[in-house]
Amino acid sequence: MSKLKERLKNGEAVIGTMVTLFEKAEISKLIKVSGFDFFIIDCEHGNFDYSTVAGILGMAREAGIPGLVRIPEVKREVVLKYMEMGAQGLLLPNTETADQAKALVEYSKYAPLGNRGVALMREHTGFEKPESVTVYMQDANEKTILMVQIESTAGINNIDSILDVEGIDAAFIGPNDLSQSMGIMGQINSPVFIEAVDKVIETASKKGKFSGIHLASPAALKPWISKGMSLNLWSSDINILIGAAQEGLTELR
Repeated sequence: MSKLKERLKNGEAVIGTMVTLFEKAEISKLIKVSGFDFFIIDCEHGNFDYSTVAGILGMAREAGIPGLVRIPEVKREVVLKYMEMGAQGLLLPNTETADQAKALVEYSKYAPLGNRGVALMREHTGFEKPESVTVYMQDANEKTILMVQIESTAGINNIDSILDVEGIDAAFIGPNDLSQSMGIMGQINSPVFIEAVDKVIETASKKGKFSGIHLASPAALKPWISKGMSLNLWSSDINILIGAAQEGLTELR
């Protein structure tokens, strides 16, 4: 079991951030030094190519911080390539049905849980041949964290069936798209928004799975951590840079 998943199962709340722009592999080391528990590379909105992502994930392994990827879509080639690079987990944006969740599991997990293609002595094995291929595949299945991003009213309505899919570990809220789908763009303090997110938290907890959300400020994130969300993202590489610069410059000027 990966240390990240082990910490979650032990009841810890972990905090990561989103890599949206910075392409240098060393960004993963900077995130580690900053104190984050993990990070997600945004390949949905971001324009990272495969080689760039492979470099960032490679440095993450050396730095000892879990690197995950938000994939652009649930297709076999896309999922397989990020898994072969050594991603410790995947986030599927705008998940609305159990079939989408099942496809994510099928492409990212080895048999018998899924049907991931088998290629060894690659980045995901550290370029070393496993002593037992069967044991390695079982271990890889256990370590991988699969997250479905709930970003629409359809996703909220189908949260039960989505989280019933074996192999899915967590439901993750995308607040901007979810509030947009609800017709209350950006109103994350709206009672209807809170009710929807509470439903996701309660459903995940009932099924023995995790939940989380991505928010820009610690103040906005803290209440959700208190409600039981344990797999969360705070801010992004861009927001952290701009926020720290603006804070310092305001004080200097």
